[in-house]
Amino acid sequence: MWMFVMFDLPVVDRASSRAATRFRNFLLDQGFEMSQLSIYARFCNGKEQYETYLRRIEKNLPGRGEVHVMGFTDRQYENIVRFSGQSRGRQRKNPDQLVLF
Repeated sequence: MWMFVMFDLPVVDRASSRAATRFRNFLLDQGFEMSQLSIYARFCNGKEQYETYLRRIEKNLPGRGEVHVMGFTDRQYENIVRFSGQSRGRQRKNPDQLVLF
């Protein structure tokens, strides 16, 4: 299962900019990778792990802004069409196994 976090956070002053940066860094620390500027993705081993990360995200939400979390099954994720510039990108494959660093 794949988890996507999409957000639109205000960065109008120094405090809100720090909150947005803190949230992005939190996602990176949790193993998410940046798909686009405000879209982060992470592979989860199942619904239980998905719910665990959802609770962690909820505890670390910034005070203002919009955050959307979406879940995709492996098959739905494989069917995502990606374009880079004017050409169609390779389809992403699900990881064969988890990699530990």
